[in-house]
Amino acid sequence: MHVSHTVASDEQGLRIDALLARFDDVPSRSVAVRLIEQGALVINGSVVTSKKRIALAGDVLEYAVESEAPLGLIAESIPLDIRFEDEHLIVLSKQAGLVCHPSPGHDSGTLVNALIAHVGYDNLAQLQGDERPGIVHRLDKDTSGLMLVAKSDEAGLLLQDEIRLRAIDRRYLTLVHGYIAPDTGLIDAPIARGGANRSQMVVSDALDARQSVTTFTVLERFDAGRFDDGYTLIECKLYTGRTHQIRVHLAYINHPCVGDPLYGTGTGRPKAQLSLDRQFLHSWKLEFTHPLTGEDLSFSSELPDDLRDALGRIAGDSLGRTEAGTGLLG
Repeated sequence: MHVSHTVASDEQGLRIDALLARFDDVPSRSVAVRLIEQGALVINGSVVTSKKRIALAGDVLEYAVESEAPLGLIAESIPLDIRFEDEHLIVLSKQAGLVCHPSPGHDSGTLVNALIAHVGYDNLAQLQGDERPGIVHRLDKDTSGLMLVAKSDEAGLLLQDEIRLRAIDRRYLTLVHGYIAPDTGLIDAPIARGGANRSQMVVSDALDARQSVTTFTVLERFDAGRFDDGYTLIECKLYTGRTHQIRVHLAYINHPCVGDPLYGTGTGRPKAQLSLDRQFLHSWKLEFTHPLTGEDLSFSSELPDDLRDALGRIAGDSLGRTEAGTGLLG
């Protein structure tokens, strides 16, 4: 579709990418930037290549846009457990096994495909790129639980700011190998991609390592058995959001998540994994202030059946719940 627009006096002084993003047929600022970078924007007959170009009253803008989703990014009817939705954002509880967005080996069947079916491609923020509409933060494929989705770039930017400012309270439940003696702890260790295995992250002092902070609170401890060295059920709180952060940090302190196929298989004891084929990690609590309405929101998500069953297998080995565990678990 070819579009022509003459800059009005009240639009003068705006950066050209910001102005483009105001138009209904340009769904986001990232799309506006891409149009400029591709040489698809013409002003007064000349191609514009800088997104920082300032609009002047009387400028004639011409560009072509496509309102469809990127090729291959299709709507798919995948069940979504939505806990909250308004015109700005969605809170949902993601099921284990669902990849957040298309990636090599996962061209379809993702959360993004489900979101497109639910609200449409043009009704999702595109701050993370064309193939990640709506995504504010991610959960690993086999991590279940609560996460945020943005419907507009405005909501997405504000939610990302809240995450950066640590104003969104994200809590996870995880069962780890071994007995953790202190009731609370802090892990402050930078994370980077790990050597030859690009899918694995490691604690590192490399220049490209990023600050990563996780705190934990012990909820319940379990005695060692014939095939294991005991377990500890903990609640983790994220202060940063690095890839695999909780899994990497817990493996780093020698208490990997039970069932973790990437970081927790070093036990060499299959029975110690409690028949799990994914990591025992669940995003159970999410609290934040709605960035546009100011409403304080709080959500919780119970453990899925497979994780609850794993706890049931060791219930007889419980050494008792801590005060925090009693308050949280009853």
